[in-house]
Amino acid sequence: MNCAIIIPVLNQWTYTAQCLEHLKKTVPASVQVVVINNGSNDETTENLKRHPWIHLISNETNQGCARAWNQGVEASPDAFWRIFLNNDVLLPNCWLEGLLDSAQSLGLDIASPAMREGPLNYAFEERASFVVTRMGSMMRREMAHGVCFAVRNTVFQRIGRFDESFRVGQFEDTDFFRRASLAGFSSAIVGASFIHHFSSVTQKALKKTPVGSYEAENRAYFRKKWNLHWLRRKLEKLQKARRLKSYIREEQEATGSKLVDRSD
Repeated sequence: MNCAIIIPVLNQWTYTAQCLEHLKKTVPASVQVVVINNGSNDETTENLKRHPWIHLISNETNQGCARAWNQGVEASPDAFWRIFLNNDVLLPNCWLEGLLDSAQSLGLDIASPAMREGPLNYAFEERASFVVTRMGSMMRREMAHGVCFAVRNTVFQRIGRFDESFRVGQFEDTDFFRRASLAGFSSAIVGASFIHHFSSVTQKALKKTPVGSYEAENRAYFRKKWNLHWLRRKLEKLQKARRLKSYIREEQEATGSKLVDRSD
């Protein structure tokens, strides 16, 4: 399996430990796991050193998500697929095989798994089994999410890496997906793979620290970069909402469920 998994981390060791534990159980030893420690000041720094099976990159300060992802790309030059993964996730058996097999068979260049976000207040393995069994052939084309996404190496060869002008985090994934789409690459969220996401644990923690208004700055930079004036943003939002509504209707009519949902 010629792929690498790339995970930036900033503190939140409890979640990172869970993620690494699940990776150890569900991913073949031949898969390169690159962890970028982005300036953690909790027990993360010392604990990561106790995992010799990962490729560890350590930054003294928080270099931002885009830079960390690019460091992961640089550290995995031979990978045909690179999977960018949040650290606040849980992973069932065969999540990686399902994601990459589906991407290969569907001819996708970027693929994200189905997921449930929020607290883990449901039977995780049962939900994962339900999704891949009942919804495995379903997908949401022209969509992907930054929680977990697999990218063919040819995408980077054509459009380059992540834009490091986005500070700290937010919008670097949306920008990358937009560039890939404009270059003719295909993407989808697929039901053949499922993960749980606790939902923006690092971002929520960052907002309690003096890092500045990076989200507003990144939003302004993104809009300026793509000339997204008010009317254009409104039209794109409406188009996306209609497409999403159509996908959800199809999913619920067929299975009574959705590929991406939240736990209460």
